[in-house]
Amino acid sequence: MRKALSRLVFLIVFVVVATYGYFTLRSPQGIPALREKWTEIRKMEEDNAALQSENDYRRKRIEKLQNNPAEQELEIRKKLKLLRPGETSFILPDQPKPAQPAPPRGDSKAPSPPPDQD
Repeated sequence: MRKALSRLVFLIVFVVVATYGYFTLRSPQGIPALREKWTEIRKMEEDNAALQSENDYRRKRIEKLQNNPAEQELEIRKKLKLLRPGETSFILPDQPKPAQPAPPRGDSKAPSPPPDQD
């Protein structure tokens, strides 16, 4: 009798723990939240990698400007829009964008405009 009672108590405890585990994992704070955190972590790791690559580029650019006087001069002239004596700067207007060809009238799927009433 004692052995059967201990088995029954063990079975009840097991069922209670299993039920608690099931409902805990299925709750909004369970597996769905875990997946969301994993997605967020992955996105942040990608952002960190992109920022690290940008930092590396900027470090190399700064080092290049510090060690190369010609590069420094070019950058300064470009930023301040300076010219050397005798140099001429040509500023061209922006070219207009090419016009989009009009769609054929008979094949257009767009509704036709209402007729003019005069």
